[in-house]
Amino acid sequence: MLVHPQFSPVALQLGPVAIHWYGLTYLVAFALFIWLATLRVKQPQFAQIGWTRRDVEDLLFFGVLGVVIGGRLGYVIFYKPGYYAANPLEIFAVWKGGMAFHGGLLGVGAAMLFFARSRGRGFLQVCDLIAPCVPTGLASGRIGNFINGELWGRAADPTLPWAMVFPQSGTNIARHPSPLYQFALEGLLLFVLLWLYARKPRGTGQVMGAFLLGYGVLRFVAEYFREPDNFLGLQALNLSMGQWLSVPMVLAGFAVWAWGARQPRTALAQK
Repeated sequence: MLVHPQFSPVALQLGPVAIHWYGLTYLVAFALFIWLATLRVKQPQFAQIGWTRRDVEDLLFFGVLGVVIGGRLGYVIFYKPGYYAANPLEIFAVWKGGMAFHGGLLGVGAAMLFFARSRGRGFLQVCDLIAPCVPTGLASGRIGNFINGELWGRAADPTLPWAMVFPQSGTNIARHPSPLYQFALEGLLLFVLLWLYARKPRGTGQVMGAFLLGYGVLRFVAEYFREPDNFLGLQALNLSMGQWLSVPMVLAGFAVWAWGARQPRTALAQK
C-alpha cells in the first residue's frame, strides 16, 4: 500500500507571510481560465459578435466572486445548516474551510447572469463560452485537495496497486485516492470531451448543457469512491450528498442540451 506523503500545506514561507499550496492551485486555475477563454473568444463564432480579451478578464472577476460567495453559502446551506444557524458568525470564517462545488456553480451562474445582462449578452451564450474552460480549474483544485490530504476515499482492497493510507483520516485503512480520481474524471476527461465538443458549431446552450450533464455524471460516479462527510454519512438510497446534488445537475444539463439542439447553430456553421 502507498501512504499519503503528508505534504506541508505551506508551499513557501516569506517571513510572516505563508503561501499555501491550495492558494497556488487557485492561481493556476485562474491562469488556465484566462488562457483557455482567450482562445475561445478568438474562435469565429465569438470573435464575430465582438467578444474580446477584456471580456475574459471581467468574466474571471465575476466568476471568482461567484465561486467564493456561492461555494461558501452552498456549504452552509447544503452541508451544515443546523450548525451555522446556531453559529451565524462562523459563516464568515472561510479560513476554517468549507466550500461546496454545487454552491459555487450556482454562485457562478448568478454572476454570469449579472454579467450577461450588464453587457447585453445572452446568458446561455456566456455559459457556452466559459463551460469548456472550467474543468481545468476543477482539476487544479483536486490537486490541492490531494496535497492537503483531504476528501480521502472509501476503504479499498489493500491489494489495489494505488490504494493509499491517509494518516489524516486517523486510520491505517487502505483507501481510494479519490481526489486523484476526481482530478482525472471531472478535470482532465471532462475538459478533453468538452473542448472537442465545443470546437464544432452547436445550438445555443448545448455546450453548457453538456458541461452540466458530464460533470453531474462523472461526479456521481466518483462519489462511490469518496468517503462521505462524517457529519452527514450516506443519505437516502445509500447515496452521498454529493450524488444527490448531482442528480438535478444531470437533469438540468440534459434539458438545456435538448433545448439547445433545437436552436440555430452558431455563426461558424453558417459560413
